[in-house]
Amino acid sequence: MRHLIAPSILAADFANLQHDIEMINSSEADWFHVDVMDGVFVPNISFGFPVMEAVKKHATKPLDVHLMIVNPDQYIERFAQAGAAIITVHYEACPHLHRTIQLIHQSGCKAGVALNPHTPVSVLKDILADLDLVLIMSVNPGFGGQKFIPRTLAKVDELKAMAMKVKPELSIEVDGGVGMQNIDLLIDAGANVFVAGNAVFAAASPAEMISDMKNVDKGSIRL
Repeated sequence: MRHLIAPSILAADFANLQHDIEMINSSEADWFHVDVMDGVFVPNISFGFPVMEAVKKHATKPLDVHLMIVNPDQYIERFAQAGAAIITVHYEACPHLHRTIQLIHQSGCKAGVALNPHTPVSVLKDILADLDLVLIMSVNPGFGGQKFIPRTLAKVDELKAMAMKVKPELSIEVDGGVGMQNIDLLIDAGANVFVAGNAVFAAASPAEMISDMKNVDKGSIRL
């Protein structure tokens, strides 16, 4: 299994959103990453159902929806109806995480949990077997263009070791500051899904950058 690339539409040109969606459709990317921020859980506001529905209308690849919001339970069914294939909630925002994961699965979506940089992967020990994906934040959530936190590599390695015992097929996603400068190190640590925002959309050729990230050092990949 090759690693997956999920360009973040938060970094796209919203004046030409359909153009960027079509670029991702025709590229080697695997998913669309959709960041939803409420201005409460994180200090920023992104977009909601109308924009997501517009993306879904044109997207030909799965929508990987990352909810950076408080009280995600009340919106899960609606995000599923709007076209989400994967819904990821934050551990830090879910006091009843097992119930939240059940709601996501009942909605027909794959379920993921995201961890902020300060949150250890050990908190997922009792729920890891129920998850389809874990998203390791390699920057503080809320804004694009931040510098990658090096400690992420050790967290990915620890999570991979945990997953091999109870859920070997777990998808391990990394979001924040990911690019050609560190994707090979993250692959070697055990990550297999990569969110790319500025690395893709600030490139001279976004489609070529996606291809470069998709095809990096295949010999080092261990999944």
